[in-house]
Amino acid sequence: MDNATKKLENAAAMDFGTALQRTLPEPSCMKDMALYDHVERIRNEILELGRDPEGPLEAELLWPFDQYHYDGIHAVDEVAHRLGLTVGERVLDVGSGIGGPARRLAAAHGLRVTALELQPDLHALAEALTRQCGLAHTIDHRLGDVLEGVPPPGSFDAIVSFLAILHIPQRSKLFACCRDSLAVGGRIGIEDFVALRSLDEAEAIALAVKVQCPYLPNSDEYRAQLKEAGFTSVEFEDMTTAWTVFTATRRDAFHAAREWNMRVHGSVLTDRLDDFYVTVAGLFASGAVGGIRVTARKK
Repeated sequence: MDNATKKLENAAAMDFGTALQRTLPEPSCMKDMALYDHVERIRNEILELGRDPEGPLEAELLWPFDQYHYDGIHAVDEVAHRLGLTVGERVLDVGSGIGGPARRLAAAHGLRVTALELQPDLHALAEALTRQCGLAHTIDHRLGDVLEGVPPPGSFDAIVSFLAILHIPQRSKLFACCRDSLAVGGRIGIEDFVALRSLDEAEAIALAVKVQCPYLPNSDEYRAQLKEAGFTSVEFEDMTTAWTVFTATRRDAFHAAREWNMRVHGSVLTDRLDDFYVTVAGLFASGAVGGIRVTARKK
């Protein structure tokens, strides 16, 4: 076998995540992902309902708007069910956004939630909305990076994360931090992207810039990373079909509501979100990107 053939075989054997990283531009900014830009737009949604955006609110009023992942509160409830979460347990939400899942877990499931978010504007808005919903006594919003550790170690019964881990390429360190944050026997529930095939350059760049996903393992790699970090009872549920439908439906619904969105949110944000929804729907429809729901347990 000549050297050229060996190189081709080695490239074919390379994991999707490594191959993806080699094609990417330098990381830019989380605000390049339209979903995380102008997050105060939820105030526009509240105002459209005839409510005071700065006044007292019911948590359920926000549920159509404050869930950045797929299938909204139903996904949160399903993960809570699969993890067997019970009233009073301590839960860490990694990449908690504007606090939607945390408020659902606290209000509907009676859990004590620490909501950890890296972006200051999302964190500040989440904290304000939680206070307006009267849930500040049961949700602790923290601004910080999970890779720097979440003190004190061993303080959580469970960890959840909804479409946030895809932004974090340092998986060995990430899953070690998650493991250390859990009490013995603690559980973790994740919804995330995986690679279904090798991505071409345009797909890789779209993921890296528009979705801020600089690393994408396949399911086997993902499972191995969790086990290497010390998690057991690792179970995967393939969400690809459901999320392909969801992302296409979301794209079409946003198109259909364009006039309303232009009036409420303005043309710049409407166009940016439209492009984002089209991009994500395209990645799923092309068979490049799939979805998983993962549950596992700390030894």
